[in-house]
Amino acid sequence: MLASARPAHALATRPSVVSFAGALAWRVTRSGVPPTCVIPSDLSTSANASSSSARSQPGATGSSTRRSSVVTSATGKKGGKSSSNASGLLSGVHPDSVEQVGRIVEKAQAASDRWGVEITGFLDPALAADAAMAIGRAADVTAMPWGGHVRAERVRLVMGRKETLGEPWEAKEEQEETDGTTDGGEDVDTENRDSNPSVSNSPDSFRQIASDENGVVVLVQITGNFVFDTADHRDFLGAILGTGIDRGKIGDVYVSGERGAFVMCDPAMGEFLGTALTSVRTVPVRCAVVPLSELKLPKPRVDQFTTIEASMRLDAVASAGFRMSRAKMNDLIVAGAVRVNWREGCKPKTLVAAGDVISLRGKGRVEIGAVGETAKGKFQVDVVRYL
Repeated sequence: MLASARPAHALATRPSVVSFAGALAWRVTRSGVPPTCVIPSDLSTSANASSSSARSQPGATGSSTRRSSVVTSATGKKGGKSSSNASGLLSGVHPDSVEQVGRIVEKAQAASDRWGVEITGFLDPALAADAAMAIGRAADVTAMPWGGHVRAERVRLVMGRKETLGEPWEAKEEQEETDGTTDGGEDVDTENRDSNPSVSNSPDSFRQIASDENGVVVLVQITGNFVFDTADHRDFLGAILGTGIDRGKIGDVYVSGERGAFVMCDPAMGEFLGTALTSVRTVPVRCAVVPLSELKLPKPRVDQFTTIEASMRLDAVASAGFRMSRAKMNDLIVAGAVRVNWREGCKPKTLVAAGDVISLRGKGRVEIGAVGETAKGKFQVDVVRYL
């Protein structure tokens, strides 16, 4: 299927995206709605129920029937011409995600109605972005992404009312993105950040759910001697999934050279890997859950430049971004090695726009920044390549 790509008329400008959380927020806020996310029912697990006093708060009941009707009409049979499908919560969602995002919206609204908390499995950036756009149009519900650190791509979404979740770590994220000190190994300060300590210390608060000690994401260190049998990201992920673990239980995988790798995963799967994963390729390995602070990520290496293109076709912009010939890039796109906004199935003629992310297997990714027009009618494109 053709990848989701915004038309060339979207010549908007924005700062370079430095983390998935930032990209997620921008894709929502540019449409004028708060940066909120939602939860898929087939990937979610219920957190502890809120107290009876919370359930009795005004607005906790009485709206579920009205909200469900909106979602039901938007996720009806294919080809339906309901007006809600065009203007409802799912308007603009990528066709590949409509059904799953519909279930996400229903689960999010149900959690809001009962003043509860829901947590997804790990979501890929494309699905999370579509879910964020849909839930951003709903009221009385918010969700915060967490994948073990602020630069994680695969994230779990912690969802509930803002009164239940408390405040996120916005101040810390902004500071790290500004001074370039972000890395997954820094301890996250969960104290003295919330104006309401009783919410911040609640078991249902985002900061407690995303904490190192009792959080919903754990870090597993895989150690082995890979000097004579080098393993890459695909090798580690394949070995992990080969134990029978569902992909939704596994987050980002970080290869640490000849020493092994680090894996973000669901807490239950962290314990399981300790006994189930015994080798990667031909190398015997040991797995152990370690503190999130053990993950030390280097500062991202980026190459920022501006290119002039006759069109915003994928093959043209990508060839400039990855500094290779257009013919070679065309072959890579046809071979399926290129994704736009983490989605497969793109074609050389796919149009890209400001804010899109182009990924090339084994070569990193390129983010399209500001797009302008030259005096001769060509496109002036700001590009950020992550090496």
